[in-house]
Amino acid sequence: MTSTETNRPTPMRAMTVTKPIAPALPDLSPAQELALLCRCLFAEGYNDHLAGHITNKQPDGTFLVNPFGLTWDEVTASDIMSMDSDGNEIGGRWTITPAITLHVELHRARDDIGVAIHNHSQWGTVWADLGRAPDIYDQTGALYHGGVAVYDEYWGSVDDAGNARAVAAAIGDSNVGLLANHGVVVLGADIPQAYLRAMAFEWRCRQAWHIAAAGGGVPMNRDAARTYGDFFNTHPFTGLFEAMVRRELRRDPGVLN
Repeated sequence: MTSTETNRPTPMRAMTVTKPIAPALPDLSPAQELALLCRCLFAEGYNDHLAGHITNKQPDGTFLVNPFGLTWDEVTASDIMSMDSDGNEIGGRWTITPAITLHVELHRARDDIGVAIHNHSQWGTVWADLGRAPDIYDQTGALYHGGVAVYDEYWGSVDDAGNARAVAAAIGDSNVGLLANHGVVVLGADIPQAYLRAMAFEWRCRQAWHIAAAGGGVPMNRDAARTYGDFFNTHPFTGLFEAMVRRELRRDPGVLN
């Protein structure tokens, strides 16, 4: 069936909330929020052993970052490190990964980015290895409809400044990047937006692979996907990150320690 003027997607409206939709979270410090982001993304498939790092820009221009030697499902608030804009450690009890050079270059190139995520996610890395972005097949995958940059060269670890600058240049103004033979980069203005984009893109990658394995399918209507994704590019998904945080707090309230 082809689209007509009567069934084209209409603009979405922001949700009006007049009473609580769920139990409120406790007040979270920036370190607690970052530790919870690590836990939430691990559950989504960002779980390649010791790989992966997240930076969260602070109002004073410094950055919070997860430590190198802990898996994302064991990070707690007291494990979170701090660094300056050049990637030099300024606080914390552990070690910052040398690969933080990638984040230094991403933040230098993009003043609009508050959070940068890099990992070798289960399904995103499949498409990074294929060297192309997957189609969108469903509504959850369309939560991120923005540009997906594909950096199709692998020259080694991103702790090399030249390689990190090349990756940042290739990503440009996109908010998701696939690094050939390596992994995924996701960028956001803040932690809830970064979570939404990372979760939605990993879902999109997984669904596209399963559909291809089943013999193929029909991608989501492009106009509908764009309308849906554009809305969540400028509006928060009310309650989503909070719900995932409550799940992690039920699993291990010690994440706040």
